[in-house]
Amino acid sequence: MNRLRSSTRLILAVATLALIATYFLPLWEIQLWAPQYPEGLNMKIWLSRISGDFDIINGINHYIGMKAIKAEMFPEFTYMPFVVGGLIIVGLLPAVTGRRGWLYFFVALLCLGGALGMLDFYLWGYDYGHNLDPKAAISVPGMSYEPPLIGYKNLLNFVAYSGPDFGGWVFIGTGVIAVALAVWEWRLASVRVTKK
Repeated sequence: MNRLRSSTRLILAVATLALIATYFLPLWEIQLWAPQYPEGLNMKIWLSRISGDFDIINGINHYIGMKAIKAEMFPEFTYMPFVVGGLIIVGLLPAVTGRRGWLYFFVALLCLGGALGMLDFYLWGYDYGHNLDPKAAISVPGMSYEPPLIGYKNLLNFVAYSGPDFGGWVFIGTGVIAVALAVWEWRLASVRVTKK
């Protein structure tokens, strides 16, 4: 009754092991375009570091009083590799044991982790865009420079974009597959109970 189908276990194992790719792929990207930067500026967020044009972005943002972006401002980099490792282990438990309960637990962890990750990113963006240096060279009363959580946003003469990068899509894909498998297994279990 509590056993997962073998096809479910195999698909889940492959989807979970795909999370290993997130150690080698950027999770998120932020892009900026302006008339003086028509080719755009890009910043990528990885599990344990940032890369891209953040030095140029820091130089621009200095004039409007924003903090300099540096790896030290993201304490998440110290523990995120371990969090993902833990998720992989938990995701493999239902595949190895065949227990439906572990699948539901994995799905709950993925959903909770995704929600907490987005909340954390929102709080960082809010602080980064609102806590400005009052002595900055350029000050626009009432203006904040919070980057978009997802999608596009106009910030003065810049257009900013924020969204998942390759590693982020791997996470999303794993989550979608795990949720679909959990719903499928739950429906199968409900049908078996009804027939009895």
